[in-house]
Amino acid sequence: MSIQIRQLHSCFAGEVSGVTLSQPLDSEAVAAIEAGMDRFGILVFRDQPLTDEQQMAFSRHFGELENARGGNIPVKPEDRRIQVGMNDVSNLDKDGKPLARDSRQRLFNIGNMLWHSDSSFRAIPAKYSLLSARIVNPTGGNTEFADMRAAYDALDSDLQAEIEDLVCEHSLMHSRGALGFPEFTDEERALFKPVLQRLVRVHPVTGRKSLYLSSHAGGILGMPTPEARILLRDLNEHATQPAFVHVHRWRLNDLIMWDNRQTMHRVRRYDDSQPRDVRRTTVAGTAMTVDQAA
Repeated sequence: MSIQIRQLHSCFAGEVSGVTLSQPLDSEAVAAIEAGMDRFGILVFRDQPLTDEQQMAFSRHFGELENARGGNIPVKPEDRRIQVGMNDVSNLDKDGKPLARDSRQRLFNIGNMLWHSDSSFRAIPAKYSLLSARIVNPTGGNTEFADMRAAYDALDSDLQAEIEDLVCEHSLMHSRGALGFPEFTDEERALFKPVLQRLVRVHPVTGRKSLYLSSHAGGILGMPTPEARILLRDLNEHATQPAFVHVHRWRLNDLIMWDNRQTMHRVRRYDDSQPRDVRRTTVAGTAMTVDQAA
């Protein structure tokens, strides 16, 4: 059976059938998936039980894996729950129990409930993210995705021209600070220092323009901070209206793959007293957005 993709939303998002991700893929299957990503921005794979090794092997078909360090508060090696090379966005400690309510790790991860693009806080931001559901929480925890291409297309031409060359500052300290996260250590401040990202990106294959927004964006170069934050808030409200948003309701063994260059996402609140085990691999980007021509 060949790979088929069924569109899930009027703008974007597709559900894939005809592939088993735990098995090695040939070049034709990889090309079909990447073409699907270029078109849909998000791909949903149902009923895909994976080990960590299988998830990483599948992810490497699309590029080098991003170093997870710098995407969360530092964790001691003996406290790690999953292996190096993966991002733990669950609510579990190393013993598989839900994190304490006052855990710094838990409080930091609450920031994933803000709209964001993975690794926009890195000078070279991520290409793809792949999230595998190992334990699904019984209450809440949907993930919402916004099509930033459709959102850009819907802006009036004057606003498109106004924002075309703008460059933003992104930092995890901004997104977490907005939630009242406790003081950052000197090590965390060094890890999370601000980086520059274009506000409008161009997809390297399709040539489509998209807004590049995230809760990590806290300023715009050459613009007073209050003015910049109002503009960013207005653009976020525009980009996350229902017409541009797809809601994914998780099932056990789902894997979702999304293009951080074309989408933004957030997780919704869930029952934090119950386990939720979702593991992310991230395919690294290859270039700084500020080097991209508008």
